Amino acid sequence: MVSLQQRPPRCVHERLFAHAAETITMGMTYFKRFRMELDLEQPLFAAPPCPAGYQLVPYDDGLIREHALAKYQSFRRELDVNVFPCLGRHDGCLRLMREITRRSGFVPEATWLLRYQNPATGPEPIGTVQGLRGDGWGAIQNLGVCPLHRGHGLGTLLLHMAARGFRSVGLTRLHLEVTTDNTAAVRLYERLGLRRARVVYKAGEVAMH
Repeated sequence: MVSLQQRPPRCVHERLFAHAAETITMGMTYFKRFRMELDLEQPLFAAPPCPAGYQLVPYDDGLIREHALAKYQSFRRELDVNVFPCLGRHDGCLRLMREITRRSGFVPEATWLLRYQNPATGPEPIGTVQGLRGDGWGAIQNLGVCPLHRGHGLGTLLLHMAARGFRSVGLTRLHLEVTTDNTAAVRLYERLGLRRARVVYKAGEVAMH
């Protein structure tokens, strides 16, 4: 286990943070995840209609910051942060989006943004999914919907659009990974026709009390 080290504090808030950090130790653990797969040559699950007040937006380079914000708000309090700490920081999500979109296997057709038209403040990015290709597979990356907007079929809608995007570039299979403790997501994916292909383990650091 490794104690967190902080630079010398320069203000009251920093001193308080540093004191708390000195009392926290980090331990390595392994998170069990399912690799789930879908045959895109079979009939695709039906997409729910996009609810009123929401908008599906295809990928454009000018949307990277909106994707990053939607990703951050979707994952910052989820189990995945233990495996992928960058998801717990807004700047980490922005770096991740830039890395994904610069990869040679990036699939814009499988990358979608969801906006919500907030009557008080205007459009807000509240959902995202990205697609990569490799070894003949489409790989779903970071499918997420902000907690306040869950329960409306938006995750299913994003997955459907990503699957159609993979099909449009000639891919016949897709896969994704999900932490096994995320039982709601596992049940959703199985209901949509994805099957558990194998178990993988990802290392992550967690606070030890």
